[in-house]
Amino acid sequence: MPTMSRPCALLAWTLLTLLGLGAAQEDLTSCDPIVPQREWRALASTCERRLNLPARYVVVSHTAGSPCDTPATCLKQVQNVQSYHVWNLGWCDVGYNFLIGEDRLVYEGRGWNTHGAHSGPTWNPISIGISFMGNYMERAPPQRALRAAQSLLACGVARGALSRDYEVKGHRDVQQTLSPGDQLYRIIQTWPHYRD
Repeated sequence: MPTMSRPCALLAWTLLTLLGLGAAQEDLTSCDPIVPQREWRALASTCERRLNLPARYVVVSHTAGSPCDTPATCLKQVQNVQSYHVWNLGWCDVGYNFLIGEDRLVYEGRGWNTHGAHSGPTWNPISIGISFMGNYMERAPPQRALRAAQSLLACGVARGALSRDYEVKGHRDVQQTLSPGDQLYRIIQTWPHYRD
């Protein structure tokens, strides 16, 4: 049986996902598909610390880098973020549990079960870190990216990774930072689970 090249396979997977025909990961049967690390060609993770689930908190940040609005540019961007975290910061993987692209897809970082490196020693062990790829100081993420994040949160509750009464925090609520940017921060403050 002939095999597709990686870019063709990712494009086909993305099209099926956008059409609602893509198969979700086996353990995410009630969730929109998440682009797994193997699909975005991640460096091998060496992380070993596990989260105690269900997590009570979600910390929302932005990468403060370039935005991406197609699967091809988001794939490159998530690779860049991971490379920076691993090679420059010496971390075991990309710091976030999930990354959101403006292409409306969710990219697996450390995933639901692994302790992140996104919000410092107090918050990393008790939260899921979600980062929007881009800088949202002056502009807001598009609705499709915001919907992807909301879908991911619903997925976390459905699969028992997030407690039903989870709380959303902005990165700036838990650390001294401008993240997740002024515009995105204003938006997440309107989400039903947001608590300052």
